[in-house]
Amino acid sequence: MVHHRVGLHRSDMLAGYPIRVLAPWPFSLQFHGAFAWGMYQVGQVCHGSLMCRALKEENYAARRAILPILQAEEDERFVSEWKKYLDYEADVMKDVPGWKVGENVYNSGRWMPPATGELRPDVW
Repeated sequence: MVHHRVGLHRSDMLAGYPIRVLAPWPFSLQFHGAFAWGMYQVGQVCHGSLMCRALKEENYAARRAILPILQAEEDERFVSEWKKYLDYEADVMKDVPGWKVGENVYNSGRWMPPATGELRPDVW
């Protein structure tokens, strides 16, 4: 009995070609190299560049320059609100004997700013 082969077998298709399996390490090396290069480029954009550091320092210098003006405006606002608050306190506590307007009720000897929002109706 004669056996006939149907179709092509693997050995027929690869005749004359060496069987080669690709090793995974070149792909891993390429991937890690590309990742490292990309992270280096990300770091160069802002975190380590001299130009970005110079821009940040310029922004900080501008903030430091304008801070006294902003603080003076806030102090002026605080004084006017504090006067209104003392007038209100005097009006509310006028019938209480021995009450001194503006005196610290805690008797700690230290000046402490009012609690947050007490003199800032626009905040609450």
